[in-house]
Amino acid sequence: MTIEIDYRFPPGIDAAKQAKIIAIGQTAGTWDARFAHREKSLRSHLAEVVKLETDNQGYSIATIRFPEINVENDIPSLLTAIFGKYSMAGAGKVISVRLPQNYGTRPKFGISGVREQLSVESRPLVMAIFKPALGLSAEDHGEIFAQVARAGLDIIKDDEILGDLEVAPTRQRLAACRRVIEEVKDKTGRTVLYAVNVTGKADRLIEKARLLVKEGANALLLNVLTYGFSVLEALATDPEINVPIFAHPAFAGAMCAAGDTGLSYSVVLGTLMAYAGADAVLYPAHYGSLPFDPGEEAKIRDELRSRNVFPVPSAGIHPGIVPQALTDYGTDVILNAGTGIMDHPDSPASGVKAFFAAWERVKNKQSFELESLPEGALKQAIAKWGKK
Repeated sequence: MTIEIDYRFPPGIDAAKQAKIIAIGQTAGTWDARFAHREKSLRSHLAEVVKLETDNQGYSIATIRFPEINVENDIPSLLTAIFGKYSMAGAGKVISVRLPQNYGTRPKFGISGVREQLSVESRPLVMAIFKPALGLSAEDHGEIFAQVARAGLDIIKDDEILGDLEVAPTRQRLAACRRVIEEVKDKTGRTVLYAVNVTGKADRLIEKARLLVKEGANALLLNVLTYGFSVLEALATDPEINVPIFAHPAFAGAMCAAGDTGLSYSVVLGTLMAYAGADAVLYPAHYGSLPFDPGEEAKIRDELRSRNVFPVPSAGIHPGIVPQALTDYGTDVILNAGTGIMDHPDSPASGVKAFFAAWERVKNKQSFELESLPEGALKQAIAKWGKK
């Protein structure tokens, strides 16, 4: 089995030369007559340049095929093998990674498993983010959660910058929110997921995750790129951590935003997350509050779905974006809103209701023009944020 990587080089770079440097330097390297007796073994580890072409912008795209025996069926060894020291060599960007389907880690839950947990089969899911991000007490979290959960919310998550802080320790937040989860379950039969942010040094993070699950956590949030792909893989394969893992894209810009270096967003937030065991992956929507390329967004969506991973377009999502989001994604999507729910003119509960009202209007092919909307949560949201 082999692994294929596409590298993009800007005009003025000798792409054929650089591709050969990668194929040799990132694999067996050089050897001489002293290792003649190991010739067959050494050659079995060499990568091969299999294609070199130029795109319509004058960039060179080199495709290099790596033997799967060079890596350990995980993401860290893969990244070291395909781009380790070469990432410091100058212009050159990884724009596509094609892996064997049996490579890496599959999600424990993914789209089908999360839907089964929530008993929601065919509509988009709605997720909120606690706001304000910092400064709330654990009890504040519980009170906010109660408002949105009672309004029908499917999932809520911590903000990614909220760690295990003195103002609202992780276990205390979980305890406050678990009471809401149990109340909603008892009164309505519905399950609401709370993706609690799991943090700490690697060994403690894994232990903390196990403890949180034992204490009732029904989902976890992980900042994968700051804590490491190996941490995600460890969580995803741990039998004691039998809850969905939501992967956050924090730090992705440091790896992906440069035009001619690093890795593309679709590789990092699409391919690598999908092969590292995430159940759902957050990333910016191109019509949200962060600049993002719609082509990269579509690639991320498709890479995730190919492994049964939930796409979660985020950052600036509000009810007025729902028609465009569902055009782009269909129903297998999690609509993730922070201010788009929490800053609703009436209340966070109304923010949730506005999303469900938007879904109903899309389903029934009804207009989102302000004057056509009945009085209520959705009309208030469109008046505030507009429509896409």
